[in-house]
Amino acid sequence: MNASTSPHQPQTLAAGRSQQHESAAAQVAGAATYIDDLPEVRGTLHAAPILSPVAHGRLRGLDTRAALAVPGVRDVIVSADVPGDKLLAAFAHDEPVFAFDTVQHVGQVLGLVVADSVMAARRAARLVKADIEALPAVLTPRAAHAAQSYVLPPVTVRRGEPEAALQGALHTLSGSLEVGGQEHFYLEGQIAYALPLEQHQWWIYSSTQHPGEVQHWVAHALGLANHDVRVECRRMGGGFGGKETQAGHLAVWAAVAAHKLKRPVKLRLDRDDDFMVTGKRHPFAYDYTVGFDERGRLSGLQLQMLANCGFSADLSGPVADRAIFHADNAYFLEDVEIVSYRCKTHTQSHTAFRGFGGPQGVIVIESILGDIARHLGLDPLDVRRANLYGIDDRNVTHYQMTVEDNILEPLLSRLEQTSGYRERRQAIEAWNAREPVLKRGLAITPVKFGISFTATLFNQAGALVHVYTDGSVLVNHGGTEMGQGLHTKVAQIVADELGVRFETVRVSASDTAKVPNASATAASSGTDLNGRAAQFAARHVRDNLASFVCGLDGCGAGAIRFVDGQVISPVATRRFEDVVQMAYANRIQLWSDGFYRTPKIHYDKTTLTGRPFYYFSYGAACTEVAIDTLTGESRVLKVDILHDVGHSINPAIDIGQIEGGFVQGMGWLTTEELVWNDKGHLATHAPSTYKIPATGDIPAHFKVDLWPEPNREDSVLGSKAVGEPPFMLAISVFEALKDALAQARSLAGRPGPVQLEAPATAEHVLQALNLP
Repeated sequence: MNASTSPHQPQTLAAGRSQQHESAAAQVAGAATYIDDLPEVRGTLHAAPILSPVAHGRLRGLDTRAALAVPGVRDVIVSADVPGDKLLAAFAHDEPVFAFDTVQHVGQVLGLVVADSVMAARRAARLVKADIEALPAVLTPRAAHAAQSYVLPPVTVRRGEPEAALQGALHTLSGSLEVGGQEHFYLEGQIAYALPLEQHQWWIYSSTQHPGEVQHWVAHALGLANHDVRVECRRMGGGFGGKETQAGHLAVWAAVAAHKLKRPVKLRLDRDDDFMVTGKRHPFAYDYTVGFDERGRLSGLQLQMLANCGFSADLSGPVADRAIFHADNAYFLEDVEIVSYRCKTHTQSHTAFRGFGGPQGVIVIESILGDIARHLGLDPLDVRRANLYGIDDRNVTHYQMTVEDNILEPLLSRLEQTSGYRERRQAIEAWNAREPVLKRGLAITPVKFGISFTATLFNQAGALVHVYTDGSVLVNHGGTEMGQGLHTKVAQIVADELGVRFETVRVSASDTAKVPNASATAASSGTDLNGRAAQFAARHVRDNLASFVCGLDGCGAGAIRFVDGQVISPVATRRFEDVVQMAYANRIQLWSDGFYRTPKIHYDKTTLTGRPFYYFSYGAACTEVAIDTLTGESRVLKVDILHDVGHSINPAIDIGQIEGGFVQGMGWLTTEELVWNDKGHLATHAPSTYKIPATGDIPAHFKVDLWPEPNREDSVLGSKAVGEPPFMLAISVFEALKDALAQARSLAGRPGPVQLEAPATAEHVLQALNLP
């Protein structure tokens, strides 16, 4: 054994440390390539979409003469040019590749113009004239519900006897809530690049969270087998759910055009077209009646959810299901009925967005509890704590899953202390009593978010780990990198499993030719699934090397340790790369696959009962806001967050996700307003009219702490998912605004319920302030 190396020296681990994002240096230098940066193959053509100007109507034809006369234009592609199924391979089979017979929303793609240059294609696309006989359009979920216009059948989840509970309740409240959608506003817009290969094969570069689905959709549209289509994605410039299904549309459109013209075709939407074509977070409308006692503890709830799904199902079914699952948030609902309507409107088909229906479930119960507190004259935090899930009782959800890992009470108690909540509430009341114009509000809201795909079959992942003869390691897995640091975390996991330095490990592009049938990188499960699969693959290689070394040194394989780039046996210490070279010379397998399936989960989709989630992630946020009672403008002043990520694989990345999720959620609830006019045209379709939070909106006091406990379930390295749960921490902003409004109204002699729509724009704040 080398004298310089003691078997008792601590191992320097890659995981658990704030490693730099694997692409950070390249991204800062502008050297990290996205699809539009790739060198274009000779003969590449460019496509632009032809958009419907009408929300609903009969499509009688297209006049393409002016477009075809533009120099450089090669062709116009329409539904008749699709060689396979004219409908996309979505599970509901209800969305055409290109519109035919009818149009269903302003911005629906009627076809493509293909030209030698991007700008020629875009200019020509605007010259195509659509002959459309306009039909009546349904534009709101309440109008759709009144007309019984649905993309999928309604779903009801019921427990106990809510009618009897409401009848016997000491207090009852009824109310409604309107919550708007949200544009994904990824930095990199939707893009696809389709390259025909030999023997009817295809290589598709797609900015997608789900390469496997893009592969399936393209093959389906071209009438091919899946093995004829290879889809690759090295990285995305943001996704947030908007590239889970809807990246597939662009890939199909580009591939259909490339198939007809026998040339590579690239399709990149400009920002305005991206707004008009793609779906958003689902807007929701709610009606509820709730019963409660003198402490504010719920005794019965009837809740109706109207989800605005747009014109087709897309992912609206599971999104609306998850809204049902998260309508409890952190609270025990004993006698409850939740009815969910999946409303068809003549707008863009709404789709996945960070939280995937969870935020739309959480916000309604938080709003209800805030209303109860104000009705009773109690502190909203006390009402929330009175309704928390218990440990030994009151611990079964309305969908029959037992909450086994509950840390809500200690987490909330700690944040209450560290944020100085009670003292600040007194100070805010004093401020509001003396300040005539600016009023402040404060709120603490918790989050309990279930982790796993609710569709059980998607909770699986595969990975490949290759160790080369110089000791370097290449990993490929089924997840995709959209800036969230998935590849970085996977590299950390593999580095520790093999006992090598983090810099030794590289993760390659997501590729359907390497790991097949991969699930979407969604549901916050990217690291849980793909990290575990990669860990198992690395473990197989390590076990092969350990068996080889124990044969050399005459010891048991369990005595071999892999530490800091060394392989240590009771007899000798060798460099990892030396062992690899020796193993190769002795024909030992130096690569392996890994597969992981999430345990314990099961779910009956007909009754929405079972255990759809492997575990829960928890968190809480304390937010202080100010409103200007003359203008309705508001500002977030302070944010304190305590969030549960288990044993963090990379604290810097996790804190970044918490901060980013909170700010994105703050945007959803304050400034990001989607406005469709009475003709179904989205009026807020550019950065000039649609306002995401900017640096000036971030409060100077923005404190994030991590809960110091590993995951109680057997997750990879004891970690927990972090992508989506922090988004819902921003509901504390909305509740703090309602608190400020309630105090302002009370001081002005107008006590009573606060009816605030989300997003809480200046206009909506003024309306809430001045309602009778």
